[in-house]
Amino acid sequence: MAFKTTEEPSFKEKQLDFNRVFEAFRDSWNPANGKLKSAGVNPYKYDVFIRAFKFEEDLEVWAKNRDESKYNLVATYKFCNNVGELGPKRKEGDKQIPEGVYTMSKFNPNSEYFLSLKVSYPNKSDSILGDPYQPGGMIFIHGGCQTIGCIPITDEWIKELYVFCVQAKHTGQEEIPIHIFPARLSDTNMELIKKQHSDFKLHKFWDQLKKGYDIFENSTQIPRTVISPRGEYFFFKN
Repeated sequence: MAFKTTEEPSFKEKQLDFNRVFEAFRDSWNPANGKLKSAGVNPYKYDVFIRAFKFEEDLEVWAKNRDESKYNLVATYKFCNNVGELGPKRKEGDKQIPEGVYTMSKFNPNSEYFLSLKVSYPNKSDSILGDPYQPGGMIFIHGGCQTIGCIPITDEWIKELYVFCVQAKHTGQEEIPIHIFPARLSDTNMELIKKQHSDFKLHKFWDQLKKGYDIFENSTQIPRTVISPRGEYFFFKN
């Protein structure tokens, strides 16, 4: 006699029902597992953090053991394509990649671009400072090389990134943070990008982001973020 179980399938099991996710785990789980172990991270109990740098066209994957506070760099992927200029996204159709502090808001196993991970744009700051009626949305990290404001990293690397993120959520991570910067905000780079862009409001915005960038660079711990009623970023050490 067969017994039926009432136990709900896990998030990971539901994802693996999709052919593309199954393919991603088949092709990329072993390499992803190896990268985590090489970074001293337990592949079965970890948190993941994503950083992107528009000027350098780098997307970084960081991870840490769940009971630790400091992250380790696990992988870096190149943007396959890039559009827009340095500076935040403020309006639908401006073809800008956002800049700021976000989380992953959706796993998309049926993406037009193989697999994709949705960025929680617009956040509170974007909603305050951007177009009040059409701030835009639908910003993803995805496969392929086409983009009008998203971050494409090719099908090969979206497989691995998707695996990192599914596994992290499956093992208990509730929110996956994503920080997007105009560039690596070293003092030298800040001088360079300010010289190239004369907008003082943009300088002020980048100065805010640099404080969060510096905290992580110095501690490899994600800072606590507060957004003011005027849309300003404030960062604090945890």
